[in-house]
This record gives sequence, C-alpha cells and structure tokens, in this order.
Amino acid sequence: MPHSEQAEQIRRGQGFIAALDQSGGSSPKALKLYGVDEDAYSNDDEMFDRIHEMRERIVGAPAFRGDKVIGAILFEQTMDRTFHGKPAAEYLWNDRGVVPFLKIDQGLADERDGMQLMKDMPDLDATLSRGKDKGILGTKERSVIGRADRDGIAAVAEQQFEVGARVLRHDMVPILEPEVTISIPDKADAEAMLRDALLRGLDGVPDGQRVMFKLTLPEQGNLYADLVDHPKVLSVVALSGGYSREEANRRLAQNRGMIASFSRALAEGLSAGQSEEEFDRTIAQTIDSIAAASVAG
Repeated sequence: MPHSEQAEQIRRGQGFIAALDQSGGSSPKALKLYGVDEDAYSNDDEMFDRIHEMRERIVGAPAFRGDKVIGAILFEQTMDRTFHGKPAAEYLWNDRGVVPFLKIDQGLADERDGMQLMKDMPDLDATLSRGKDKGILGTKERSVIGRADRDGIAAVAEQQFEVGARVLRHDMVPILEPEVTISIPDKADAEAMLRDALLRGLDGVPDGQRVMFKLTLPEQGNLYADLVDHPKVLSVVALSGGYSREEANRRLAQNRGMIASFSRALAEGLSAGQSEEEFDRTIAQTIDSIAAASVAG
C-alpha cells in the first residue's frame, strides 16, 4: 500500500476529507457563495487566483489539521501552486498532517440516457506521475448518474473501475466517484443498482490493492455497508451533493463507516469579507460538526 502512514490515517477515518477541487466550471459559484462576485476578476487566470486565495485561507486556518481533516482533494492546478510559501501537497502533509489527493477527471461528457461519463483523459499517466512525485496519495474522478437505469449505471461503474485500475498501476489510491443526483425521483433505486455494480466491480481489483469510493448520501441508511466492510476498500466517503451542511451531517450520521468529503458544505458560512478571527471561528465550528458526523456514523 502506497504511503503507508497516509493510507493508515485514511483507513482509521477519524475525521473527514475536505474537497478543495472546484474546477473552472464550479469555481464562479463557489466564489459567489464566498462573497466574491464575477466583477472581481476579468479572466480565468484571475478567477483561479481568487479561488486559490480562498483555498489557501481555508487550509491555513488553525482548525484545519489532520486530527479532524484527515485528507484534502486538490484541483490539478492547485497541485502546482503553493500554500503559504510551500508546495501545496507538501504543506498539507508536513505542516497540517492532512493527506493530499488529486482530482484527475477533465469534466463530464455530454449526458446520454441519463448518465454523464467522464471525458477522455489523454494525459492521465503523465498527471499521475507528477502527482506521485509531489507526494499525492491518491486521486478522485467523478461521473454522474441521473436515473435508475441498470445498464447506464453499469457503464458508469465500468468506466470508474477502468480509470481506477490505471491509478493503481501508479501505486496510488483511486477515489471512484459515481455521483447520484440528489433531485431525481428514483434516487433510492439508482443507489441500490449502483451498490450492486460497485460490488461486482471490486471482483476485478487485484488482491492486496484497495480503492476508495465517494458516494452521494443514500436514501437508505447503511446502504453501502458491504462496501465499507469490503477488504478491497480503504474508505467510503460521502459527497454533500447540494444538501445543506445540516442535512448532509444528519444523513451522514446514519451511515456507519462513511465519512464526509464535503466541498460546498465545508465552505458554507465563510466569506471573503470576514475578519481572520471570524473566519477561523466559523470554519472551526464547521470542521467540528462535519468531523463529529463522520465519526458518529
């Protein structure tokens, strides 16, 4: 198992994984919620500078430490930047005790039959090599399920495991993220189909290797218990998926062994205009609540 100390921290699961991987498509909304309107930047480079400033402020908060924030998922561009004068992944692990992960998908393909697969990743192996060299433990890759369709969900799962196999060959841990959209009417049925597809997919993971899953908080508590307990699974984490932090925490506490990997819910209540004292107090309260819900499950 790569980076054994880091992997053990994730396996113990005494906290949650912060998702700091907003891409070009999701950054404007994240910035607006943070109080930075679109007139504060004039192009993509400036937008990414503003989102990086937000991330740097979050990871530098006193409460952002490995006792409760056990990991953090980085946007690829963030991997090549610095936090407080040090390479981002190095700062997270050496200064904060937070295990770094890397978002590797290049976005979603067009919707087809309710599903959105990942776009092709022609530079994936080069990206994985760079990430490994920078001390990244693993990766995260997202696709989306928009209806309870067995064949479509099987295709989503198959692609996730194919990408995961490439990550494993680089001696890294893949976080497979087939997100079920929270607003669909047949969400519970889609989740049951997904669980079955993921259990089948684990049969193809070589013995001695482990993957992770990042899954939408399910309608049925402990739906993913068989994944949590599976010997080829390092950890199962939950995405907030549009639920409020309060609702996400409530659902998370109903799922034994699942921990949080929240993005929007982590940044809820934070604002660019806050004083350092107010910002640090707000994020400390958020971190405490998400960590408590993760450990409670």
